Formats: sequence, C-alpha cells, structure tokens
Amino acid sequence: VRVSAKAVYSKFSIEPASPINFGAMIKGTKKTQSVVLENKGMLSFKFCIHQAPKDAPALESKRYEKPCTTLAPLLELLLQDHLDLGMFTVSPCSGSIAPWGQQKITVECFAGQEGTCEENIYFDITSR
Repeated sequence: VRVSAKAVYSKFSIEPASPINFGAMIKGTKKTQSVVLENKGMLSFKFCIHQAPKDAPALESKRYEKPCTTLAPLLELLLQDHLDLGMFTVSPCSGSIAPWGQQKITVECFAGQEGTCEENIYFDITSR
C-alpha cells in the first residue's frame, strides 16, 4: 500500500499592500478605492477584516485576538457586510476565497467633516 501526502499552508497577497491614501477631498464628497485579496495557494481560506487597536503599530506582526466567525455557511454569507471606521467604509469585511481566487475589497471614504482621518485595519486569514 502506497501512502502519500503533501503539507501546504495558505498563501495570499494583498494589493496594494499599504497605504491607501484618498488625498485631499472636498467636504461632502465620496471617493472609492479597491484592495484585492488573492488566494495564491492550494487551499480555500476565510478572511475577516477588523479595525486595528488604536495603540497598535500599523505593521505590527502580532495576531490580534478578535477571531473570525465560525457560523453556518449560509448565515455567514448574510453577515458579509461592511465595517465602518470613521470616514471609511470597508466591504465586504469577511468571506471565503477558493484556491487561486480573489476578492475585491472596496474602501469608501466620505468626507463628512473637516480634518484628517486615519485608520488601520488588519486582515485575519484563517489557517495561515
């Protein structure tokens, strides 16, 4: 009896990596930019996007403690909504990506008030 296996891990890319800069905007206007999360591996994976804690550096490698949901697939699809962060809205903020697939993440900025707004988000990739 011949037995074989191949051990692999999740491989992914995020383009553009960072930062997303909307530049100067006129109060009351809206701009949209996209980020593409691509699965470059042989396994499907789930992702969740969260707001980074205010005291955490933008590129900190520590994994944050807020886990992805482990709900039934149909319920999870219904919850793939958006994440509001000050002037920014990120959507979808969770999902699943098949091998060699990709997900377009939309980041929308609505300049509702004067001033500068800066937020940090992180992508939690399961089984990475």
